[in-house]
Parts: sequence; C-alpha cells; structure tokens
Amino acid sequence: MIVADDAALFRAGIGRLLADAGFDVTAEVGDAAALLDAVERDPPDAVVVDIRMPPTRTTEGLDAARSLAERHPDVGVLVLSAYVEPHYAMQLVESGTSGTGYLLKERVADPGELTDAVRRVAAGGVVIDPGVVARLVGRARARNPLDALSEREREVLAMMAEGRSNQAICERLFLSPKTVEAYVHNVFTKLDLHQAADTNRRVLAVLAYLRA
Repeated sequence: MIVADDAALFRAGIGRLLADAGFDVTAEVGDAAALLDAVERDPPDAVVVDIRMPPTRTTEGLDAARSLAERHPDVGVLVLSAYVEPHYAMQLVESGTSGTGYLLKERVADPGELTDAVRRVAAGGVVIDPGVVARLVGRARARNPLDALSEREREVLAMMAEGRSNQAICERLFLSPKTVEAYVHNVFTKLDLHQAADTNRRVLAVLAYLRA
C-alpha cells in the first residue's frame, strides 16, 4: 500500500489508519512523480492518492491514476478529493479500468469507510463516494425517470452506483438477498438498463444513466 498526499500530517494519518487496519504501508510520498516511482520500484496492491498535488495542485492525482491504469492495471487506485466533483469521478471510472475509486476526504473521519474502499479497489472493484452519487441522483430533469422509483428503489440505486454488491446492500439495508435482487431487477426494468452480472459493468451502466 502506498499513500500520496502533499500534506504531511494528513498523509501520515492515512498511513497510520491503514496500518492499524492491517495494511502493509510500504511508502508515503508527497507528489505524483514520487508515487509513480514508488509503484515502479515495488508495485503494491493499491494506492491512495490526493487528486490535487504539486506542482499545479489541479489534477495530478487523477493523471497519476490514469498512468497507473495503463502501466500497472493490477494496482487499485483510490483518489481522494476535498470536494464533490462528479466530472472528475466520472472521468476516473468511465475508463472501464478495474480497481478504481473516488472518495471524499471527509470519509477518512470514519476509518471503516476508508478501509472498506481500499479493500474494494484492491480487489478490482469500483468505488464512488455517496456524495457524488447523491448529486447525480438529485439532479433536476424536465422528465425524470427516477420519479418512477420508490424510495427504497432509489436507495438501492444509489448503493449500486457506489459500487456496492447485492450482499453489501443486504447488510446496509437489513434486507434478504431475494428482496435486494427484486429491487435491483425493478430498478433496471424501470430505467430500461441492461442487467450485468459483473459489478463494474453494473456500476458503469448506472452512472451512465445518471449522467444522461
């Protein structure tokens, strides 16, 4: 595990949280170039990288994620951001690369949220921050097909967009597997989306719909 953030205290804090959760943190670096060098020397299962780092503090972390997807596709990448920026999140996941995620820094206040996200991207999953999903789901449209969904179906849709598996949705909403399967089926049917067994394809289908 490698952590990249130009704020030394924040970087050290993330490293400590991950280490306490059982991750082997092999490096902590302060910029994207150092991150790429560290991965070249010893590819980890995953990296956690701030979206804005020196020298321009714009999209260095996002650019590094793209480079890693090309050069080290087996390395999961979790990008952290201080702001809800759906367009950056979409750029990250719409590449179709497995093991990618976008999480708000405020989630770090809950170590469980951070460690869960890291484990999911390390395993090849897609993670989208609930704040981004809420922004997309809550957008106003002249004719909004989401109006056809029940409140519970909207909850299930939001969790699907975050990259949650059916089992994870069961655990979050305290529902049986068959009930969740029924809600998922209803969501896909009402929104005219093609079902996909692969979790990443399912997430991408949902996000593509929400962006439309």
